[in-house]
Amino acid sequence: MTKKTLDIENKIIFNEPMKKHTTFKIGGNADLFIEVTTIEEVNQIIKYAKNKSLPITIIGNGSNILVTDKGIRGLVIKINIDSLEIIKGKDSAEIVVGAGYKMATLGQRLLDEGISGLEELTGIPSTIGGAVYMNAGAFGKEIKDIVISTKCMNSDGEIFELSNEEQHFNYRNSIFQKRDYIILEVKLKLKYEDKEKIKAKMTECLSIRKEKQPIEKFSAGSSFKRKEGILTSKLIDECGLKGYQIGGAKISDKHAGFIINQGNATAKDVLDLINYVKKKVYEKYGIEIEEEIKVIGDK
Repeated sequence: MTKKTLDIENKIIFNEPMKKHTTFKIGGNADLFIEVTTIEEVNQIIKYAKNKSLPITIIGNGSNILVTDKGIRGLVIKINIDSLEIIKGKDSAEIVVGAGYKMATLGQRLLDEGISGLEELTGIPSTIGGAVYMNAGAFGKEIKDIVISTKCMNSDGEIFELSNEEQHFNYRNSIFQKRDYIILEVKLKLKYEDKEKIKAKMTECLSIRKEKQPIEKFSAGSSFKRKEGILTSKLIDECGLKGYQIGGAKISDKHAGFIINQGNATAKDVLDLINYVKKKVYEKYGIEIEEEIKVIGDK
């Protein structure tokens, strides 16, 4: 046990630039940073952090977060658990997938197996753990539609499972945004389908993303939440804000719901642009819009 703990300590990186670990390519340094690949490593690093009284921050692919320019105090844990078990039944299949498994890779693997249910979500630049955390969705489908249960760990290192209902899924939200639970594994229920049909659906969804979203740019995905019955990006567009820029942060010319990093944006640029957009939409429509991006780090 002592040797394993030392191995964990040797994996810790000090003053790690968080822009290396986010799709926005923005952010100050984390005091301490570690990538973990097994549940046992998560357990060990949680105990290590507790013994050292270190606050912890959990990340996956870094695709829906903005790290502040001052960085993150304490320890950042990047979950890279990429285990996969496929349990094939007669009429349906269950898969148990590690929280660090990337959605795009999982979609391709399921295509190879003739298993359907993830096609609409394959283009989301997230891990499966991040998708559950946010209840990610696209093309009328959300991850909650296929989740059976999720294995988690609390801050004491205790492991337990939550059913779909216990995860309190709603629009871009789940229990994990309110509790200090770390997502370890997710169990999904899927169905069989003809491989050509799966491939056609994936290709269609990815093609629409490429056409309508700035996926070739640095961003954190959709920057603003939709409101019921209201397309937020349409409001932003109608305010004439496509292409509007503050510092290195810009409203995408392709999709007004995306803020992109032109290459040299700071977190302050992005936050100033978010606030400007919210102000302009409220002035024109009297509607308060909310950012979807999660801001983490020292203010």
